[in-house]
Amino acid sequence: MQNTIRIIGIDPGLRRTGWGIIDTLGNSLRFVASGTVTSDGDMDLASRLCQLHDGLADVVHSYKPNEAAVEQTFVNKDAVATLKLGQARGIAMLVPARAGLPVSEYAPNAVKKTVIGVGHGEKQQIHVMLKILMPKAEFKGNDAADALAIAICHAHHRGGNKMRRALAS
Repeated sequence: MQNTIRIIGIDPGLRRTGWGIIDTLGNSLRFVASGTVTSDGDMDLASRLCQLHDGLADVVHSYKPNEAAVEQTFVNKDAVATLKLGQARGIAMLVPARAGLPVSEYAPNAVKKTVIGVGHGEKQQIHVMLKILMPKAEFKGNDAADALAIAICHAHHRGGNKMRRALAS
């Protein structure tokens, strides 16, 4: 007998961190909620990271997911921006881990390939596929949509992740 698994997908960013919550039972997906946690760009870095932490912690506490998935960062030409994104990503991984959730990571291309069928696609293609996969899905902006896509990616790959963890133990 299968149980419903609640998954939070997180799209980390220092200005805006998207989150999306889905329920999965077997092959079925159900939209629960999505949104964005923001930080105040006029504040110092530590305060901004605290804002992201507290906002994500509230989401995890409110929706009580069973598992988490976070998008891996990509390296860009601006080393300072990459480092700041990495710090925001650390918060995105820390919050669910501190809540006792297993946290999986997915490359952006893996997320796109899972949701739209190809590893390189436009944001609008993700939006369209989210509505096809979960007609009741509501998301404001790319960050929340990307977070839902990350959650869907995890729903499709979670069995393999569990097996890899068991083999590594």
